[in-house]
Formats: sequence, C-alpha cells, structure tokens
Amino acid sequence: MDNHRFKRLIYEVLDHNPTEEDIATFFRRFREALKARGLSLKGITTDGSPLYPTPIAQVFGAVPHQVCQFHVIAEINKAVLKAVATVRRQLKATLPKFGRGRPSAGNRKLAARKKRIERKIADLFDHRHLFVQHHLTPTERRTFQRITRGQGHLRTLRQIVEEVYRLFDRRCRTDTALGKLAKLRRRVGRFKAIGQTLKKLFSPTLDKALVFLDDSMLPATSNAVERGNRRHRKMQKTIYRVRTGQHIRQRIAVDMLREAQAPNRLLTTQTIHNARAG
Repeated sequence: MDNHRFKRLIYEVLDHNPTEEDIATFFRRFREALKARGLSLKGITTDGSPLYPTPIAQVFGAVPHQVCQFHVIAEINKAVLKAVATVRRQLKATLPKFGRGRPSAGNRKLAARKKRIERKIADLFDHRHLFVQHHLTPTERRTFQRITRGQGHLRTLRQIVEEVYRLFDRRCRTDTALGKLAKLRRRVGRFKAIGQTLKKLFSPTLDKALVFLDDSMLPATSNAVERGNRRHRKMQKTIYRVRTGQHIRQRIAVDMLREAQAPNRLLTTQTIHNARAG
C-alpha cells in the first residue's frame, strides 16, 4: 500500500499462515512491479511481526524499515493496563470479610475500611484510561493523583508511559530518541516489578519504531494497510460469500479498480455539479 496516496499496489491471498519464504516471494513480486512502473522503494513500514526483517534485508537490502508506532504503543499500553488490573486484584484480596447482616459495633471500622478499598478498586477501574491516555487535562490529572494515592508504583507507570509518548515526537531525531530510550530502559531496569510489567520496552521492535524520525516522508504507522484489512474483515462478517480465497481476491481487485477510477469519477462529479450550478 502506498501510504501517501492510500492506494493498494499489490496483494496476495494465502490459504495458510505466512512464513518468511512467503513474505520473501511476495516482496520479489513487489520489486518487479516497482521496476515495471519505474519506481524505487525508499522505505517500508510494517507491523511488529518477526516475519519481515529477514525477507526485507534479503530482497531490498538496507532500506529503512519502520515498525508501526501504533502497534508498539498498543503493546506497552496493554501491559500497563494489565498491571493496573493486577493492583485491583491485590486490593480485592485485602477486603475484610464479615458474616451476614449489619456489622457489629466492633466491626464498624473494618466496614468503613472495606468501603474505602471498594471505592478505590472502582476508581481504578472507571479511570483506567488515564494510565495510557496521551494527554491529560488538569482535571484528569487531579483525578489521577486522587485514585493513585498510596500507590507510588502506579504513578511511576504513568510517568514511564509519558516518556514513551515523548520518544515519538517528530521534533527529535532518531539518535536523540534512542538515547532517551536507553535512559528509560536503565530506569525501568532498576525496578524489578515494573521491569517485568514493561518488558516490551526492551524489545528491538521499539528501536525500529523510531526510524521515521529521520525521514519526514516515512510513515510512522501502517494505518493505510490496516484500513484496507478492516474493510475486508467487516465484509467477511456481513457478506457470507466473501470468505473464500477466490472471493477475497475478487473484492480486492474491485477495490483496486475503484481506486484507479477515482480521479475520473471525481472529475465527472465536479462537472455535474458545475452544470447544475449553471
């Protein structure tokens, strides 16, 4: 997919899970298609699958390879939310237990403590998005400080998430971002509990997700391809016959034909509007 014009250039439908050999074969076809059009590949953006690096190096050589920023951040945010869920389970395990009926006079303090813990658990669940949200308003930040009172490691998680978002600032260069990432990894490594939670920070895919900072034309995400994939997944759910390999190929071919005719279709629409306007 051409990420700038959002046009599909080439495709292949498989009836099995892809392997590195399948990816390499597909890339060779793509290289020949580029040569036929007189084009050259300046950079490529993929998701974090381990199937891509070796075939890219074999077929295209030392072309810049950008790992999708969205996929990397999504994996880190998933780990953070999992850590918040773990804290909720730990709090739930500390709830005092009572028999049936109203608490006795000696148990009223325990009953009040139980309500406080239950309220804290509910707050951590209702506002869990504050741990991974990119920007927080002053009100949301005050809410975050309230629900994490007494949970210093949760506040540290939020600080690390903010540092991760800063890595992808276009105003930085790749070398600068990699230096920040090295410092962040050293900081996380000092905290064993957090280090286990955020082990995705030590993945080599995070380094490749920063390649786009040195090239303004290299897309940071693979959203152009994902948009087409979402379109076909939706069709597979709503249209029963779009499930076999043959029908998927036909649907993709129709989409590519529609994309090729888009300029003429737009010109026709503008001509009709102008004619109606007199």
